[in-house]
This record gives sequence, C-alpha cells and structure tokens, in this order.
Amino acid sequence: METSNTAQMYINEFDPVNYYQTYYSSGKGGIAREWTDFALQNLHEIFGSGGVKGDILIDFGAGPTIYQLLSACEVFNSIITSDFLEQNREQLEKWLKKDPAALDWTHFTKYVCELEGNRDTWEKKEETLRRKITKVLKCDALAEKPFDVPMPAADCLISCLCLESPCQDLEAYINILKKLKELLKPGGHIIIQSILNCSYYHIGNSCFPHLSLSKDDVEKSFKEAGYEIVNIKVLQRSVISEMEKSDSNGYYSIHARKPQRVRLH
Repeated sequence: METSNTAQMYINEFDPVNYYQTYYSSGKGGIAREWTDFALQNLHEIFGSGGVKGDILIDFGAGPTIYQLLSACEVFNSIITSDFLEQNREQLEKWLKKDPAALDWTHFTKYVCELEGNRDTWEKKEETLRRKITKVLKCDALAEKPFDVPMPAADCLISCLCLESPCQDLEAYINILKKLKELLKPGGHIIIQSILNCSYYHIGNSCFPHLSLSKDDVEKSFKEAGYEIVNIKVLQRSVISEMEKSDSNGYYSIHARKPQRVRLH
C-alpha cells in the first residue's frame, strides 16, 4: 500500500519524546490536564463498573502512551497494544522493559490509583499492566486489514487521540470504524476518546492535520458503521489559551458495542 503524505509526515516528523513533553510530562496544566482528567475518569468509570471486562483488549494507535490502559489492566487478561509508528512502538517497549530512558507515566498511574481509592498501589498497578501487555504490534488504520498478523477476536477495543489523524474525510473515519468492528467478538465493546472540532495540533515546529468532527458526526459515524451506542460524553474545552497547540473546542468519549447478531433487513 502506498504511503500517504500524512503518513509520511508522521514517519518523518512525529517525535514521541517531544509529544510527551508537550502534552503529558508531570505538572502539565491547561488543555493537556483537561484532556487526561476527562479520559482517565471516563475509563475508570467504564472499567470500574464491572460491565466491560474479559479476556482480550486491543489498544489501537496508542502512540507512545500507556495511561489509557491503567484502568483496563485490572479487568482483562491480555492486552495487545499497537501503533503505526516504529518510534512510538520503541517507546512502548522501553516502558515495558523498565528502560531508564523510558517515558515516565507515574503521575498518571498515581492519579488512577487515587480514583480507585488507593494512591499507594501505583507500583503494583504498573507491574500488573506490564504483565498484561502481551504484544506491541504495528497497526495501520488505512490498510485493508489494520494488522498484518492474525488477530484473536477481542472483547474490547480502545483508541485515544488516533482515528482522526489518518482520515481525510468522514467516510474514511466510518470505514476505519467498520474495520475495527471486525476485530471484536459479537457483543464486544469499543471505546473511542478524542477531541472535537480540531483541524490541527502542534508538536514543536510540526503542525499535524486532524479530521474535524462534531459530536453529531461521531454519533452518525458509529451508527452508520453498525454499532449500538451505549453512551457518549462530551466536555467543552474551558482553556481558551494555548490555541497554538490545538484548535479543538472539546473532548468526546463514546462507548459502543458490536451487535450480538447480524440484523436482517
């Protein structure tokens, strides 16, 4: 498959360490803190409720990050994480191996443990997550098959801040959702969290394009892709500064399911 211009830009310019320092390093406030609080609280509620659990979870397009798995690791036996970029997969492997040069996610681990009622268990949680992550794979949202290896049917798939990046239009976003549905067991869960009405975001001197979606766009896309929507949450952006980082005006979290049976029309 020919590499698109956007994909080539990510290969050449996406620096995971700079990305981490811009949006995730300890003490970050502003839109970075607003996003991670929103995302982590939603994931805590979804996975802590007991309604979403099982054997296999796929994290699609993780980037270099692990914070989105800190609640899920308590309720799944095996986690397959993935990203398109080799430099991001290398960062994930460094964290798994406790490389001294790995990105530090401790502040998020402590925050999730606090949500769960015990901040002191953060080291145990990181060990649990390392044990549960069984594979770090390459994924490609625009390929005919998102993974180039056989995949087990998953009980749940999550993706944060990923699907809009490779998409040129709404049709491409819907097509990705359809392909992700094929990775799920009947009745399997999908949880997508990202930003609303965003056309770009910056990392250092690089400006990356981003498909701008409204809440209505997201809901319509999931319905057209054949999912049953369980819940959708949105939060308006309250930080009006930092527009040089991103022009988003809010955040969304959608929880949906692959139908148990194929509907006959």
